[in-house]
Amino acid sequence: MREFLRSRSFRWMMNFWPCYQGSGGRITRIAGDWSEVRVELKLSLRTRNYVGTIFGGSLHAAVDPIYMLMLIHRLGPGYIAWDKAATIRLRKPGRCTLTASFKVDDTEVEAIKEALALEPKLNRT
Repeated sequence: MREFLRSRSFRWMMNFWPCYQGSGGRITRIAGDWSEVRVELKLSLRTRNYVGTIFGGSLHAAVDPIYMLMLIHRLGPGYIAWDKAATIRLRKPGRCTLTASFKVDDTEVEAIKEALALEPKLNRT
């Protein structure tokens, strides 16, 4: 996954954006074509809950905007992407640094564009 200056600049801006910074998450890599994004969430005083594991709200906030941002950049101008709903299933307590890798390949982008050619709106899960 090669990162270009433009995606690196966006990553830097996102990591210092107060709204995202508050989650405790950190975007560590954005592919130059936005096909892959990696996020890291460290267990820290800011992200720790009462029992000493990563707070579920921090997990959710760190990953929530990623697919929307990826689709905005992958689809290009003329398309609008919104993050309307999300669910998260916590499998076990986070006791160390957690990482997430998000991928949206070319076939997925083409499928979305084809569906939008037939319908003005599209809801994806």
